[in-house]
Amino acid sequence: MSKVPLTVNGAEKLRAELHDLKTVKRQQIIAAIAEARAHGDLSENAEYAAAKERQSFIEGRIAEIESKLSNAQIIDPSTLDADGRCVFGATIELEDMASGDSVTYQIVGDDEADIKAGKISISSPIARALIGKSEGDVAEVQAPGGVRSFEILEVKYV
Repeated sequence: MSKVPLTVNGAEKLRAELHDLKTVKRQQIIAAIAEARAHGDLSENAEYAAAKERQSFIEGRIAEIESKLSNAQIIDPSTLDADGRCVFGATIELEDMASGDSVTYQIVGDDEADIKAGKISISSPIARALIGKSEGDVAEVQAPGGVRSFEILEVKYV
């Protein structure tokens, strides 16, 4: 499996979720299964079936997070020295050349992406168009509504 890029914050969030799943959620589901078993006949016990399904989901998510963390390449944006270029982890202020609107995005891993929080995935079209560019450059992005142009106003590594 190839390396999965993650920011330090993204790795911490995954570790926190993993800890919660292993210490809290797993214990809750074990208790729910025990309680459902106490109700008798398992073949017609909907609570038991739902609890077992939830247990399967939790165990699958634990395995998924452990795999991602073991294959993670954790990048701290504050230690980057990319000479003002757009790279993974950078926070970039853009101006939409058509509307004049200004937006700020941080390029993060696929699991961390949250457009409402200003975090875009490294595999998104806009991030791919920005990678390698510097302040003052114009990035053209193929959007569903056609090509959009963004001028890079500032690149920060925070």
